[in-house]
Amino acid sequence: MKEDFLHYIWRFQKFDFSDLKTVQGEILTIVNSGQYLQKAGPDFFNAQIIIGNQKWAGNVEIHLKSSDWYVHHHETDSNYESVILHVVWEHDTEVFRKDNSEIPVLELKNYIPRKTIENYNALAVAKSWIYCEKEIQNIDDFVLKNWQEKLFFERLQRKVEPIQNLLSETENDWEAVLFCLLAKNFGLNTNGEILMKVAKSIPFSIIRKESAELENSEALLFGRSGLLEKENEDTYFKDLKFRWIYIQEKYQLKKIIIEPIQFFKHRPDNFPTIRLAQLAQLYFSRRNLFSQILEAKSVSNFYEIFNVQVSEYWKTHYQFDKESPKKRKSLTTSFIDLLLINTIIPLKFIYANSLGKDVSEDLIDLINEIQAEKNVIIEKFNNFGIESKNAFETQSLLQLKNEYCNQKRCMNCAIGLELLKT
Repeated sequence: MKEDFLHYIWRFQKFDFSDLKTVQGEILTIVNSGQYLQKAGPDFFNAQIIIGNQKWAGNVEIHLKSSDWYVHHHETDSNYESVILHVVWEHDTEVFRKDNSEIPVLELKNYIPRKTIENYNALAVAKSWIYCEKEIQNIDDFVLKNWQEKLFFERLQRKVEPIQNLLSETENDWEAVLFCLLAKNFGLNTNGEILMKVAKSIPFSIIRKESAELENSEALLFGRSGLLEKENEDTYFKDLKFRWIYIQEKYQLKKIIIEPIQFFKHRPDNFPTIRLAQLAQLYFSRRNLFSQILEAKSVSNFYEIFNVQVSEYWKTHYQFDKESPKKRKSLTTSFIDLLLINTIIPLKFIYANSLGKDVSEDLIDLINEIQAEKNVIIEKFNNFGIESKNAFETQSLLQLKNEYCNQKRCMNCAIGLELLKT
């Protein structure tokens, strides 16, 4: 038994109201169960109850046992002086206010239907992966779809938070923010934070100026990432290094300390050299990239915007001075899908919010066009009967697993609450 189950019982009034009495033996009538704010202090605010013939207005605190009041040291916290009712599963000790008046107690265990308790116990029993793995496939489709939409926007909001920080750092320079986010995405999990630091260290005005010439754009990105530090006899390497030294002097770029760029465990097409060459090509070939992204409405529009490859040198190289068979090395649709999910959609969302516009439906339509992601979590849900047709559904399932299932927040989950009704 957990407190969140009792919160659910009290919040949705899933108990027998016909003959309520406090443990002190007084008749109890609930007029208003209060607001469930989930903030510091009592669990439910501004409740209204009648005990005997006296009406009370104040707060309600919920515990498994009455003695938990002292375990949590509420007797020393003035926020709990306004508690008018202590709701518990089991009453094991009296609780007093500072003026020595006893706080009335409602012991819930005798008022909750047996079936509700059985459903909770069935849900709370540990399973191989998630608590509801045997029942989730039977959830009403309407309930699941509504919950998935809320989960999607919860996850989207989490992705917006670092963008808000970047906006503050760049004084609301949307182009600069886009560049930093793309650099992080092009760096993948291994080099993402490193390339983010690189991007943040270069004023975007310099990116804008130098991207007019592809070799300068490459020199700027490769040089700032530390990939031109070691000596190399490769002619193209020497040219980029010469350009980088000139750019450093031209803009008085101070040296920054970054971790070494990692090649280990990457497939050649994901080598940081290739990803940086693609990023340089993107800014060379797409002027006013932020505006193009705002105007794009469909996935096919974005595939066109991000339809870039690499310069001639990198078509025959993965590293400097090591020639390889010629290959275009374009951005794949699966990579562009990740850019859309992790950068473009969150950026469009926060930009629209800054203008007071609601683009929720447009974003749902857009992410519904993107193919379902493939990973261990999505595969597991599929095994338990929840198949995903698109990225909208996979993003919501990732949020469900990480923020609800892993945290055992069944009583805050629409699926868990629905299962308690059956």
